[in-house]
Amino acid sequence: MSYQVLRSDERPHTDTPWLRSRHCFSFGDNYDPGNTHHGVLMVSNDDVVAPHQGFDTHPHRDMEIVTWVLSGSLVHQDSIGNSGVIYPGLAQRMSAGTGITHSERNDSWREHSPGLTRTGEDPVHFIQMWVLPDEPGIDPGYQQLEVDDELANGALVPIASGIPGHDSAIRIANHDAALHVSRLPAGGSVTLPDLPFGHVFVARGSVRMEGAGELGTGDAARITAGGGERVVADVDSEILVWEMHRALGH
Repeated sequence: MSYQVLRSDERPHTDTPWLRSRHCFSFGDNYDPGNTHHGVLMVSNDDVVAPHQGFDTHPHRDMEIVTWVLSGSLVHQDSIGNSGVIYPGLAQRMSAGTGITHSERNDSWREHSPGLTRTGEDPVHFIQMWVLPDEPGIDPGYQQLEVDDELANGALVPIASGIPGHDSAIRIANHDAALHVSRLPAGGSVTLPDLPFGHVFVARGSVRMEGAGELGTGDAARITAGGGERVVADVDSEILVWEMHRALGH
């Protein structure tokens, strides 16, 4: 087993008047040939977007993109006719496949979705993660599903998976990867699944992980040849865990 910890303040970053983005891997202008991926995970961006701002229409191709909102709400629109509001507790996946364009904006004030009380005057904070699909050239697609109830008991819940036999909220087109989320109460704990390659990101709070030690908000731990590690929350916390059974090129 080996563990590599990336601290929050060590992450490469992109800052503009409307965006604060912290990257776990090489991204955009922050190119680092030694930090392009772990397992099949190529992007894990921690983004905060100002009110009435966001990513205007732009293209993607041959990528599985999973978005997890921590606070606020994010409006998605794409070229295959999907639109909706992503908010905490809603799992969302976009398959870029042969090609898709989409926008993501903190514009919830334009929407009138039941149960949403946001006015668009708050920032939206979300984690966006990219993994390669098993095969290039699949049909573009979109899926979203509410998973708040499943997360209520503090368990480690698979919310996006392509692993055969996994009972997950949404499916991704990669047979060797799954994203798990846990909202841990203070003192609560979970045990990590089999992790030939693993990526543990602390979205908020503070935890102690066997093999990696103390991890605070924004810290990430990359695991190789692991599995079964216990993660204990010091305070109310939320962790995102990628379980991966191969690396790029294997």
